[in-house]
Amino acid sequence: MRSLSGPVFPVAGQVTLPQYHRGALCDLLPAIGARLGIAAPDARPDGPVGLGLPEADRWVVVLVDGLGALQLADHAEHAPYLASLLRGDGDHAPFDGFTAGLPSTTVTSLTSLGTGLVPGRHGIVGYSARHPVTGAFLNMLTWQGEDDPVSLQPHPTRLRTFAEAGVAVGMVAPARFEGSGLTQVALAGPVFHPIHDERDEDCRVAAILDAATAGPRSLVYAYERELDHTGHTRGVDSGEWRHQLRRIDAMLERVRDELPDDVRMVITGDHGMIDVPDEHRLVVEDVAALQGDVELVAGEGRFRQLYTAPGRAGAVAERWRGELGPHALVRTRAEAVAEGWYGEVDPEVLPRYGDVVVALLEDWAVMTRTLPGELALVGMHGSLTAAEMYVPLVVD
Repeated sequence: MRSLSGPVFPVAGQVTLPQYHRGALCDLLPAIGARLGIAAPDARPDGPVGLGLPEADRWVVVLVDGLGALQLADHAEHAPYLASLLRGDGDHAPFDGFTAGLPSTTVTSLTSLGTGLVPGRHGIVGYSARHPVTGAFLNMLTWQGEDDPVSLQPHPTRLRTFAEAGVAVGMVAPARFEGSGLTQVALAGPVFHPIHDERDEDCRVAAILDAATAGPRSLVYAYERELDHTGHTRGVDSGEWRHQLRRIDAMLERVRDELPDDVRMVITGDHGMIDVPDEHRLVVEDVAALQGDVELVAGEGRFRQLYTAPGRAGAVAERWRGELGPHALVRTRAEAVAEGWYGEVDPEVLPRYGDVVVALLEDWAVMTRTLPGELALVGMHGSLTAAEMYVPLVVD
């Protein structure tokens, strides 16, 4: 167990289902909307989850890609500012038990954050999936080959809803993300403040400050990606990852110091991460039992989505269970939906999910040579272990 005299998190490998409507990324902007007096378009009868947020009219939401709550607790000495917030040293205690959705991956998390919807409603079902129209492999991060990403995620973002209600909404992110497919489906609506050089901290801090003070009611979404990139290439258990954590911690403390006192800064992440050793990587093409009746392998190493020959999902699931044993949870699509993995699932979204889904446990992964880029990854995520699912939610 981990504790910083604040939240107590379970061990890293414990299975952790998403806390939809109780404390997940999809609940954050609806909760801020409630503070701004803006009801969600499809508000639940019991109202939005409050998440313990204070009253305020101006907000900065910083999402640190790859920042899991357990990793932050484990590396508290490298992030004294964030660790103090995780302990609850300030005026507002952290929200205990805040999670990503499933899969615990960037495209799904950012879309849940931006739309305020569970994955089963917004339909961005993971890093990659089978295209619901063409049946081809679709990368939902790059959207290469898809000319109309919005057709697959037509729900309005909360950011757009806030802007239409008169809130000054800004987004501070690397310039190359302006107008990208993921920005269109997950984060459309803000005034975009491009960062052309991510190493230019002065520019980034100034952009956040300008956007936060653009009106009497404001919301800024700011994105930091280097921790995730370093975790993938070097691993969470690396000096390079700890260096990035120290840099980000100092930058966020500086942002807080320069913001007006009436602005509330919320810091969260989109997923945690686990280092996967070479000896715990199975390659689909090397294991005969993993190949039969599987027409397409998508998802990512920690959360595979398998699209099977018609009527063969049950047989495929049984073979994968037999091969992976205690190292994975293998579910048919219907079983995963029934267990609440994706929240409420709209009928048009349902076929996007794999006929069989494979959530890896411990520090195991299932790789495929059809996606050669992932073979070089050290840190991975996507599954439902506590290390991947819990993300911080702290307010300063």
